[in-house]
Amino acid sequence: MIDPTTLIVMILSGATPILFAALGELIVERAGVLNLGVEGMMIAGALAGFAAAHATGSPALGFAVAAIAGAALSMLFGLLTQFLLTNQVATGLALTLFGLGLTALFGKPYEGVKAPSMGAGIMGLNWVVWLGLAMVPLLWWFLNRTRGGLILRGVGENHHAAHALGHKVRAVRLLAIAFGGAMAGIGGAYISIATVLQWTEGMTAGAGWIALALVVFSGWRAGGVLAGAWLFGGVAVLQLRLQAAGVNVPVQLLAMAPYLVTILALVVISARRRGSAAPGSLGQIFHTTS
Repeated sequence: MIDPTTLIVMILSGATPILFAALGELIVERAGVLNLGVEGMMIAGALAGFAAAHATGSPALGFAVAAIAGAALSMLFGLLTQFLLTNQVATGLALTLFGLGLTALFGKPYEGVKAPSMGAGIMGLNWVVWLGLAMVPLLWWFLNRTRGGLILRGVGENHHAAHALGHKVRAVRLLAIAFGGAMAGIGGAYISIATVLQWTEGMTAGAGWIALALVVFSGWRAGGVLAGAWLFGGVAVLQLRLQAAGVNVPVQLLAMAPYLVTILALVVISARRRGSAAPGSLGQIFHTTS
């Protein structure tokens, strides 16, 4: 039997990368932008953060660099979609492919290298886990209790009305996109620096897509994102325990279990939820001559 405290630590740690990425994408989508490049930004953050942590011996600096790398890659998406008015879905998919290819090219020197130790924090959880948990109420407060959050939501609901009221739609969306990229970068870095402790090509393994699913099926609410991330973390821990116990089930089936269970559960939750429609301007191109 696994100790309950150890189980909680494992679930919270397993949920952290997806929680960061999903919270970042939540802000992006509440601003009316659909960025499918989360996976690409996560893998970029995983490599950049690991490289910086390895070079300096400082995991904290590694996470900072990962946030910058994710934000920088997101700005490529922002430039293409907000100024050149490219299709957001196609551009996001291209961003994911670009991130995966770029990291495969530049990550070769870091294969087999170990990350510096982060050390244990409160209850055996490092500071990044606690930061992720703190971001949930902070983002809820920002979206529902601040003028900036209300403006961002207004831009996401009706960008033409927001523009008519004098709000800078592109500026708001670019800031949201940059924040989403930074959060995805931190999520990716957590995998390489705090979980796997090394760099491996394609190591995010679809976590960005799960983060996207969490945002949609949680009804664009921070609390729902947290619950979905915990569900994914719990199932991921379970499948690892089953593999360690030598359960007579194909490894491939166990590996895909967290993704299948999370998506199925979120679909059921979404089907039962009412009044949680997507932001009105989500994915729509904003164009003005003024």
